[in-house]
Formats: sequence, structure tokens, C-alpha cells
Amino acid sequence: MPHDTHVRVRLATADDRPLMDHLWLMFRHDMSEFSCVTPGPDGTFRSDRLEAAFADADRVPYLLTAGQHPVGLAFVRGLAGPVRVLNSFFVVRGARGAGVGLRAVRDVLARHPGPWEVAFQDDNAPAVRFWRRVAREVAGDAWTEEHRPVPGRPELPPDAWIALHVTAPGTR
Repeated sequence: MPHDTHVRVRLATADDRPLMDHLWLMFRHDMSEFSCVTPGPDGTFRSDRLEAAFADADRVPYLLTAGQHPVGLAFVRGLAGPVRVLNSFFVVRGARGAGVGLRAVRDVLARHPGPWEVAFQDDNAPAVRFWRRVAREVAGDAWTEEHRPVPGRPELPPDAWIALHVTAPGTR
């Protein structure tokens, strides 16, 4: 972990795209354990969510840094809809366990007050603990969890979805 454990969340720009491509590859590699997906012939994974995060006005990409070091990414979708979805969230392995992910996700959620949903896989034990902790810390007891089929992937077990509401800073 970089010595500076203070995480900074900022909007990713077109100039950040090469860096975000690298982070995306690491994220997809980590997730391949749970999605049973392997890289394509060129060694990369599907990047439609990455592309959409930069191209779709209803989505926004965030870069997570600690000092000068990139430590993760977050993609939000549903900005114009009734519910925001944390479409992708990733912290590099070397930055995990130091509170970076929790601080980063709280920052991202606070930027878009209102209803939120986030999905994860039950067999990803660290994600299960992390997202339930996020829900408790952000929403107290006012959150729900349900299972939904993975669209277009009937061979996979259903994803777990947490729903919670984020209030604007300074309101209750």
C-alpha cells in the first residue's frame, strides 16, 4: 500500500483513459474468478461498461488515488433515473484492508444522494462482508438485500443486490 492511505475520489477524464483501461483489466481479472469469464484472444476482457462510463451521459467514471498512486475505480450508472447503481467498484489488492475502499465508496455515494443499488456475488466472501458493512455504515438498518438472476447468464448463480438510501450531506 502506498504510504499515503488518504483516498481521493475524482471524476476520471479522457486523459485518464489509459490508466482506467489498466485498472479495468485488473478488476475484470479479479472478477473472472466469480463470473467464469476468460480474456479474449487479445488478452483483454469485455469493456462495454468501461466504454459506457466514459460515453454515456447517464454514467460517470471515478478514479481512486492514494497520494500519486492509482488504487481503484468506481462506475456509477442511473444518474438520470430513480436509482443510482454502483456499476463497478474496484480497489487494487495492495490497497485493500486499510479502509481505502470504505472511504472511497462513501465519497462516491455522497456525490449522488438518493436511492442506490449495488450487486455482488455470494461466493465472493470479501465482497459480501464489504458491501454489508458499507450498507450498515451508510444506512444503519435501513437497507435490504435480495437475489436477482444475472442477465443473459443463466448458468451463474443469482447476484446479491443491496439497496439503500443516501441522504445529502447536512440532512437527516
